[in-house]
Amino acid sequence: MILFPNAKINIGLHVTDKRTDGYHCIETIFYPVNLCDILEIVPAGKDLSSGLKVTGLTVETGENNICLKAYNHLSSQKPLPALRLHLHKIIPPGSGLGGGSSDAAFTIMALNRMFGLEMNKPDMEKLAAKTGSDTPFFIENKPVYASGRGDIFSKIKISLSGTYIVIVHPGIKIDTGWAYSLIKPKHPGVSLKDLIGMPLENWQDNIVNDFEKPIFNNYPQVKKVKDVLLEKGALYASMSGSGSACYGFFEKSAAEYVRSSLPEYFIWEGFLK
Repeated sequence: MILFPNAKINIGLHVTDKRTDGYHCIETIFYPVNLCDILEIVPAGKDLSSGLKVTGLTVETGENNICLKAYNHLSSQKPLPALRLHLHKIIPPGSGLGGGSSDAAFTIMALNRMFGLEMNKPDMEKLAAKTGSDTPFFIENKPVYASGRGDIFSKIKISLSGTYIVIVHPGIKIDTGWAYSLIKPKHPGVSLKDLIGMPLENWQDNIVNDFEKPIFNNYPQVKKVKDVLLEKGALYASMSGSGSACYGFFEKSAAEYVRSSLPEYFIWEGFLK
C-alpha cells in the first residue's frame, strides 16, 4: 500500500497557559496542505521483524521513528504481521508542518485498512494521540480549531479553497520544547475563533503566532522569509507552529518570485482545497 501523508499549517497560534503536567495550553487553527511525504507499507515476507527504510530528508530510522511507534502501539493491541515500511521524506522535519505526526496517522489508517481492523475514527484518534498531540488531526484531516495541548478539536467555518500557498523552509530545525521555553503564556484579547471570520486581507494585522517574536529574535533568517513573502505580495504570511517554515497566501502562483529572493531555501507551492 502506498500513501501520501500531507502537511498542515497553523493559522495563528496563542500559548494561553502552562499546565501542571509540563505541557502548554494553546489555541490554533490546523489547516491541511497538499505537501506530502510518500509512505509504502508491504508484508515483510520471510523477515521475522518489521523494519523501516527512509529516503529523502534525514529522520530517525530506528525504533524511535514515529511510523514504527504507531505500528508498535497498534500491534500491542491487535496482532499484526511483520511489515516493511519505506518512508520517502519530503516534508522538512522540525518545520512546524506536522510531517512526522502525519506519517504516524497515515500508518495507523493504512494498517486499519490493510488488516480489516474495523477501527472507527475515534479509535484511531485515540491511538494516534499516543504518538503526539497533533497526530489525531490527520485522521480526519480537515480544518479545525485546536485547543488544550493542540489535541482538542472543534469544527470551524473556514474555506481557503482556491487560495495559492507558498511554503518556505530555511533549513533550520526548531526544537519544540526549547521554543515553548521562550514563551510567556497569556490569554489573547480575542479568540482565533472570532478572528478567523474576518476577511483574509485583514488577517495580517490581527492573527498572530506567539512563537514568531522569540524565534525571529534567535533566527533572523526565519524573519527574512516572512518578510520576503509579504514583499512579494502575500495577502497573509506567517510562521507555522513553532517554526521554522513560513507560508504566504497569494492570489496566484508566486513561488518563482519568492525563489528569486530565497534561492537557497526549500520552497513549495500549490492550491489549498
